[in-house]
Formats: sequence, structure tokens, C-alpha cells
Amino acid sequence: MDKQTNYEELKFTQKCLILLYLLVASWYLIWRLSTLNTNALLFSWLIYGAELYGFFTTLMHIFMTWRLTIREPLQPEQGKTIDIFITTYNEPASLLRKTLLAANNMDYPHQTWLLDDGRRPEMESLAKELGCRYLTREDNKDAKAGNMNNALRYSTAEFVAIFDADHAPKKNFITRTLGFMRDSLVSYVQTPQDFYNLDSFQHYKQNGSAVAWHEQTVFFRIIQRGKDYWNAAFFCGSCALIRRSCLDAIGGFAVGTVTEDLHTSVKLHKKGFKSVFYPEPLAFGLAPAGVEPFLKQRIRWGQGAMQVWRKEGVFFCRGLTIAQRINYLASTITYFDGWQKGLFYIAPAIVLVTGVMPLIAFTKSFLLHFIPYFLLTFWVFEEVNRGYGRSLIIEQYNMARFAAMAWSTLGIFKSKIAFSVTPKTMHATPPNKSYILPQLLVIAGNGLAIPVGIFLYFSYHHLPTNGIIANVIWALANSFLGISIIMFIRAYSRFNRSDYRFPIPLPAVLAFSNGEKFYGTIDDISSTGFRIYSKLPIETAVNTPVKGQIYLPSGAVSFTAVIKALIPGINGQEQYVKAVGCTFIWPENVQQDKLNLFLYGSDMQLSLNSLGETIQTPLTWLANMFTRERVNLKILPDHWNTIVFSELEKTEMKAGLISVSTGEKSVKKLLLFSPLPSGTKVKVGIYNRQGMTIVYGDIGNYQLMDTPVSPLYIYMFNQSALEFL
Repeated sequence: MDKQTNYEELKFTQKCLILLYLLVASWYLIWRLSTLNTNALLFSWLIYGAELYGFFTTLMHIFMTWRLTIREPLQPEQGKTIDIFITTYNEPASLLRKTLLAANNMDYPHQTWLLDDGRRPEMESLAKELGCRYLTREDNKDAKAGNMNNALRYSTAEFVAIFDADHAPKKNFITRTLGFMRDSLVSYVQTPQDFYNLDSFQHYKQNGSAVAWHEQTVFFRIIQRGKDYWNAAFFCGSCALIRRSCLDAIGGFAVGTVTEDLHTSVKLHKKGFKSVFYPEPLAFGLAPAGVEPFLKQRIRWGQGAMQVWRKEGVFFCRGLTIAQRINYLASTITYFDGWQKGLFYIAPAIVLVTGVMPLIAFTKSFLLHFIPYFLLTFWVFEEVNRGYGRSLIIEQYNMARFAAMAWSTLGIFKSKIAFSVTPKTMHATPPNKSYILPQLLVIAGNGLAIPVGIFLYFSYHHLPTNGIIANVIWALANSFLGISIIMFIRAYSRFNRSDYRFPIPLPAVLAFSNGEKFYGTIDDISSTGFRIYSKLPIETAVNTPVKGQIYLPSGAVSFTAVIKALIPGINGQEQYVKAVGCTFIWPENVQQDKLNLFLYGSDMQLSLNSLGETIQTPLTWLANMFTRERVNLKILPDHWNTIVFSELEKTEMKAGLISVSTGEKSVKKLLLFSPLPSGTKVKVGIYNRQGMTIVYGDIGNYQLMDTPVSPLYIYMFNQSALEFL
């Protein structure tokens, strides 16, 4: 790491915890050697080896996450030439259109290239329509790496930014990353791969609502920052800016493996070049909707990691520092977790049915050694991951992917593996049975072993009492874990929506054919449809055509739509239509493009809905208890209503949003599309599901929120009077 780069280190209490863990782990693992069952040495050594593997990977994880870099963007040099490479093979034009719009919208001079390995006329037409360069080739040699290397033959830019077909970049992607290239040895700047579809298979759900945490959060929020400290953060294939001359020095993007990104990273680091991981999310893509594409993606990553290990050596190769070797080893060896987890999932079933135990006995001495080690392992994981860990949820995903990861390690024996593109679709179809068969076998094996083991115990005493109790509990835990992930998978198999709906509140007006207009709030919107909350006429019917406008910072988007669903409400004895679901009818692309440019390539849905990724670690919770500090992780309110407002003594009306919250001490906020001086007195008409209310007040300071089009202004609002209509 450069001496100028700042970093954050584990706190003193966390270091003490790790020291305690290392002492307890050593105490436990050394003691375990005396417990091996000499009558079943193979089984005993397999279980003990799996425990040693877990300890070894924990040590590497601690090493990687001890220090995390703190990167601040540097001022970019002007006059640099930049090409944007967007690779595609079979993705739909509607998806590419959103990505190309966002790429063109970036705020530094650049040229966008659409690299089409599908050789599709509609892609060429799309590129021409949006002012992008189009490039294809006669074959698909070397898959994505070959596609990008072909583009390098035609591109003359000093830097290239790489995006997958589904990754829409933020407006400031180039200006936030280019400054790091002032150091001529920096070969690439990698940013996180974040995802806009928060209802994907890899996103964690809580009480039916999506949160921002996903299965790759620990990697992009913690591990990559830790790797960055050791100049070992690797290129992830998308959302990265790369120096052309460094690519030329290694012969272009690495070929011969199905993970050209990891392979290219190793080759660049072996040449002595630097890398930078900038942790701000600057592009948002489409995460796998269901379990099948999720597992296919992990299999390809694992197979590619094995190929890179085989080709480059990783740990025993020349050109890498010791720290870089450890980091790359940790990234490749992690796929062997599948074998370790699989062994732990079937072990209690083997014991219950055969009566053969991997250790002499489950005694009090075992519990005295094992329980502290077991608990400290999870606790340390939470602390070093700074609240992003979510150990129990990760264990669920471990159950989902253990067989896929184990299978992927066999790639180390294969010289050629076909490159597979992760399906870019929102539709989660029922998975092929083979993808959930391992989990079903775990459930069935453990579930059947429990009654068989209990029967054999009472009939033949084939296990000691503490042995039968411990293994029944272990088997039950495995069964419940398997059942939970099967239920999770089944829930996603019923998901049929073809386009993601953003929970972004927007003011809008709906107009019926009779001339009636109703202001309301949209909070469930995509390029294909929306839901709008307002007090609508009771006679509102399905299939009614409507027109209207959605208000954006860049101006209003006019639309035509058809009502497809009614959501009724009751106010006292009065029934009314509080919301309708509509499908857009776009006569041309101009208005749709304007809406898509606002929705994609932004993290507004996280900010406006207070969606977070972290939880308090045990040490943080204890510290807050002693200091009596109450941590409020939510910054903005969760619910907004549409308003029309005007400055007092002025007639011009503008649209915006007002926060809705409960409690006497709650502070209202106004979300506006243009700045106003602090202290401005305003008259605000609030539209909600029951009707309209007028309030008076003045605005205070504001918080600026960037969007892909124009900024939003969130003001503190001091209400002084209320008027009911």
C-alpha cells in the first residue's frame, strides 16, 4: 500500500477478541488430537481436517480484513481519452438500452462502445440510435475476454471502462475513478458491483421487505478493501476503469480461463502494476433472480479460480508479494468450503446410522473446549466484517451453494471449460431439480437418520447417551437449515414479474378521460408500469385508459397508461380506491428513456427508503450499552406523500414530496427539485389516500442528493399552521 493511503484498523477491543480466539482455537484444536477415534481414523481425520481448514481460512480472513483502505477520490486530469466497453451476447435490447443511456450520460468526455458477440442487427440499430460505436466479430473465440481484446484492436483511448450488459453506471463514475490514474503504475480502479433489484435471490429479506444487504456485500464492503491495503484487490469484470498501456504490457485481457477478470488481475500484479479499490457504489446491475442462475454463476467463478490457480500458480509463482499470494490463495481456496460444509452436513447422519463417531466421546470436556471455540468463531467473523457479516444468513447461503462450490473445484483438473453467460432476467423460473437435489438429500439423510439412530440406541445402545443427543441436535440443525433454504428457493420460483419495480417515491398526477385530475405518490415504478396512491373515484375500473405526468428533477415525464389493478381503502364507513396499478403505453422512446435514465444508475431507492446493510456487532452493542448511546441507523423517513407548494405571495405551483412519520418529536422534510433560500415561507398542499391537507411553514437547511439527471434537495420543514379541506 502507498504510504499516503489512509486506512482503518481493527479497534483495540476487537484485537483483544481475536487474540482470545486464537488462544482458544489453539487450545481446542490441540486438545482435539487426543480425541480422535482410532477405530475410525479415516472418518476422524476427515472431520478434524475440515475443522483445521475452517481455522486456516479464518486466519486468512482476519489477515485480509485487519486493515481496510479509506479511499477519497482525486481530481481527474482533463483531456484524457476514455472508451466505455459494454459487452453483450444474448441480453435483451431493453436491458442494453438502459445501460447505454446511463453510460452516455456520464459527465466526462468519452465514447461508448457496444461489443456484441451475438451479432444481432437489433443491437447495431440500438447503438446507432443512441450514438454509440458498434462492434462485432465473426466468432466468439475466448468469449468475453476475446470480445474485449477484439475491441482493443480498434480503440485508441488511454483508458477503458468495463461494464456488463446489465450494469448501469452513475453519472460520476469516470470523475470519481480517473483521479487515481494520476499514478502511472495504477493499472485499474475497481468499484463495487451493486445491484438494483433488491428482490433477487441473493438479497436478504426481512419481514417481507428488501434490504440492501446481499450475498456479496462482505466481499465488496470489506474483503476488497482489505485486499486493497496489500495491493491485491482484483478486477471483477465490470464496473472498473483500466489503463490501456498496462493491458498492452500483458497482451490484453487474459484468456484461457472462464474468469478473465481474476486471471487478468494476477497477470497485472505479477508485472508489478498497482490496483485501487474505490468502495463507493458507482454502478448498479441485475443480480440473479433465482437459485439456478445464482449457482451457475458461482460454479463458473469457482471453475475459473481453479483454472487460474492451475495456470498462474497463485501462491508459489514469481512476481507477487507474500501478502498478494495470501490474498489470492484466500480467494481461490474459498471454493473448497463446499467440501467442508458437505462433510459437516452428512456427518451426524453417518454417526446416527452406523454408530461410528469421529471422536472418542461427546463428554463435558468436549463441550468445555468446543463451545467457546464455536461461539468465538462466529463472534470474530462479525467483528472483523464490521457489521456486514450476518453469520446466520450466510450459513443459509452456504447450504444453498455448498454442492455448487464443491463441484466447481473439480475445474482444477479441466483444461477447457465452456464460458457461460449469467442469465440477465427478472423472471425466476422453477429450478432444475439437480440444483436443489443436494439440499433435499441433506434434509432426507438427516431427517431419516434421527429416528433410525434413536431406534438403534434404544435397541442396541450403539452410541453413548451424550453421543446420541449431540448428533440428533446436529442433524436437526442441518435439517432445519436445509428446509429454510428450500422454502426460500420455492418462494422465488413463484416470482413472475418481468421487470423490477423501484420503491422510489415520486410525485405524479393522473388524468382521466372526463378531465378529472388526481395528484398522488408513485412508489412502485419501472419502465413498464407503476402503482400510484391517491384518493381516486370509487367508480374507477380496471382497463381504464389514463394519462398523466411523473415529476422528475429534470422535468415532467408525460405518459399514457392502462389501469390493471385496484387497491381499495376504507375511511370510516366510506370505501374508496386508494391506489391503482398501471401499465405504461409508450408511443415513443423519448419519455421512457427520460424515466429510465432517472431510475437506473442510482442508489436513490436505498437513501429514500433508509435501507441499510450493517447491523451492530456484539462489541458495538456492548459499547453502546455502557455509554447509553442510542444508534439510529435510519437517516431519512420511510414514507413520502406528494405535495404541490408555492412560496407565500407567489402563484407559481411546484411539485415535490413531504415526509410522513409518527410521533410528536418527528421532523418533517420536504423533497424538492430546485433550491430555495433557507427560511422561505411556503404554502404546501399535501395529497394522500384520504384527500388533501394544506399546511404552512418555512424551510430550513437542506441535504443534497445526486441523481442521474439533476440533484434533489431535502429540506427540514418547520410547520406553523394546518388547514383541512
